[in-house]
Amino acid sequence: MPDDFDEMGRDEIERIFKVDSRVLRRGLLDNGYSELPMVSGQFVAIESLTMIHKDPFDGVLVAQATVEGITPLTIDSLVAQYPGPIRTV
Repeated sequence: MPDDFDEMGRDEIERIFKVDSRVLRRGLLDNGYSELPMVSGQFVAIESLTMIHKDPFDGVLVAQATVEGITPLTIDSLVAQYPGPIRTV
């Protein structure tokens, strides 16, 4: 796997991470994981972020993690540049 997630093409990402999302969700819920809903306070927190790159969803995830006190894990070097307790794996 490349060191930088951004260098991977969509086809390569889909090949490596091919998963049936329904099966994954069911497995997570069955093993005690819970879903984290999106609430308005998380979207308000996005306003304080500098958009580091063109994927607004990454900003949503960082804001959500910040508001909820969660440390996000990422292999994306751009997401790792956001402020907060982001862990690169």
